[in-house]
Amino acid sequence: MSTAKNKSTIFGKIWSNYSFIFVFFMIFLVYAMTNSSLSLSATMNIFRHSAVIGITAIGMGLVCITGEIDLSAGSMLAFVSGFSVIVFNKTGGNIFAVLVFALFMGAVLGLINGVLVGVVRMPSFIVTLATMLIYRSLAQYYCQHIAKELIGGGSSVYKMTSSFNGYDAMYNFGNGKIASLPIVGLVLILATVIFMYITNDTKFGKKIYAIGSCEKGAFMAGINVRLMKMTAFVIMGIMIGASAFLWICMNGSSDPATTGTSYEMYAIAAVVLGGVSMSGGKGKIIGVLFGSLSYTVIDKIIIALKMDSLINNAIKGVILILVILIQVAGPQLKERFGKKLIVPDKVTEAERAACN
Repeated sequence: MSTAKNKSTIFGKIWSNYSFIFVFFMIFLVYAMTNSSLSLSATMNIFRHSAVIGITAIGMGLVCITGEIDLSAGSMLAFVSGFSVIVFNKTGGNIFAVLVFALFMGAVLGLINGVLVGVVRMPSFIVTLATMLIYRSLAQYYCQHIAKELIGGGSSVYKMTSSFNGYDAMYNFGNGKIASLPIVGLVLILATVIFMYITNDTKFGKKIYAIGSCEKGAFMAGINVRLMKMTAFVIMGIMIGASAFLWICMNGSSDPATTGTSYEMYAIAAVVLGGVSMSGGKGKIIGVLFGSLSYTVIDKIIIALKMDSLINNAIKGVILILVILIQVAGPQLKERFGKKLIVPDKVTEAERAACN
C-alpha cells in the first residue's frame, strides 16, 4: 500500500511540474493521426512556425510570472519589424545594424510599458491595451508618409530591397536548416535555454517569482518591485525585437496592418498551455517552449481537418478557456479535498509570512 501511494505521489509531482510535455505529445499524437503524409521535414517545420510566437511567448511568460500582462506584443512586432526594414534599406542591407536596431527599438517600447506599469503603477492591462493601439497606428501612419525607397517602393507594406547583398543572407538565415532543423527553431531553443538559466539559477529569476507569488512579501523582503517589473517589460520588448528580426528574415517584409495581429493572444495561449499561471509566481520557461509548439500543432490539426478558416480562432479560444479553467480549478480542488497548497521554493520565509 505504501509503495503504491509513493508511486502515486511521484506521478502526481511529475504531472504537476511537467504536464505541458504530456499535453504536447497528446496533441502531437492527434496531429499524426489526422495527417497521413506526416514526414520528418513537416515535423521539424513545427519549430520554424513556432519561432516568432515562441520567442514572444518567452518574454510574455516572464511578464506573466510577475503577475502582469502585455497586450501590445503584436503591435510592437509590427512597429519594430516595419522600422527594421527601413534600417535595412537605409543602410544598404547591413544585417548587424538591423539586428541592433530591432533589439534596441524593442527595448525602448518595452521600457515605455515598464515605466508606466512598474514606476507609475498603472494597471498593465490598461497600459498595454493603449500602447497596442498606439504602436500599430504609428506603424501604419509612417508607412504612408515615409519615402517609398525606404520601404522598398511599396505603398502600404515595408519591404526589404532584394538587390542589397544582405537580403539573401537574411532570407537564408530565416528559411535555412541545419540537419533538418530550421535555424530559427535553433534560435528558439537557444533562447529557451538562456531564460531557463535566468529564471532558475539567478537572483533576478528568484525575485521575479517572488513578486508574482506575493508582491507585498517581496517588497518587505527588500526587493525593488518597481524596478523588477520595469525590467521584465524591457526584456519583453527585447524579445519582441528578436522576433521582429526573425520575422523579416523569414518573410522579407512587414505589413503594419496585419503583421503580429492577435500575436499577443497567441503568446498568452502558449504561456498558459505551458503551465504558467496568469496570477503570477508559478510556471517554467521550458513549459512556454512546449506551449508554443502545442499551439502551432493545434493550428496544424485544424488545417489538416480542413475546417473553415473562419472558425479557427473560435476553436483556439475554447482551448484557451479550458486550459485556464484547469489552472483555476486545480488549486480549488486541492484545497477542497484538504491538500496543502504548495508555495514555490523560490519564495522566502519572510514573503510567506507576509502573504499569510
